[in-house]
Amino acid sequence: MLDGEELGKGPPLVAVHGFTQTRRSWLPIAQRLSADNHFTLVDAPGHGGSADVRANLREGADLLAAVGGPAGYIGYSMGARLCLHLALQHPELVHHLVLIGGHPGIVDPVERARRHADDDALARRVETEGVTAFVDWWLRQPLFSTLEPGAAGREDRVGNTAAGLASSLRLAGTGAQEPLWHRLAELAMPVLVVAGERDTKFSRLGHQTVAAIGGHARLVLIPGAGHACHLERPDAFCSVLSEFLAEH
Repeated sequence: MLDGEELGKGPPLVAVHGFTQTRRSWLPIAQRLSADNHFTLVDAPGHGGSADVRANLREGADLLAAVGGPAGYIGYSMGARLCLHLALQHPELVHHLVLIGGHPGIVDPVERARRHADDDALARRVETEGVTAFVDWWLRQPLFSTLEPGAAGREDRVGNTAAGLASSLRLAGTGAQEPLWHRLAELAMPVLVVAGERDTKFSRLGHQTVAAIGGHARLVLIPGAGHACHLERPDAFCSVLSEFLAEH
């Protein structure tokens, strides 16, 4: 069972965080929008209150379904990949889907194997160095170069466990993920794909994802933001999200 907390009132919305975060990373967004939405904030497998849960993406999606039930689902990075798996495994539960910086999977098997090896090396690194040193190194990666320290939630991240983060990398990292591109057209619910304008890799993936899903999906790029666009530009992101939720 995944750990979670609820706040707000209105239509149900389940939010899932990225790697090294916990459900608390969603509080700045949820607090802004809780007057009109009932949020369930979930700790993903290997993180926060779910640190002892060991699950791959398919298993994690089933666990997420058990906690969230019928709702709109929103996920960031690793959380987006979990929500995407949930939408394909349990489409009857997903009223609408929001994917922030999500990756449908690496198609090339050689590249995917290389990424799997890299994820395993990262798992060994966190086991060897400990969570604090690993998180400080992780937040220095180019992916987060536009994320201000005050918005990074470092204190929350370092509360995770080395064993939990390592298991997440090995079981639910991008290298362990089977590519889902060929199934994206199955998604029948409204889909909002979000990326930071300055995050060139995930902006490109966002365009490709929307094209693969079809006409009921759309892409929004958050101006001036990088990978963690909802944390970097929360007001702009909340405006986009509120508009999408009002429509659906």
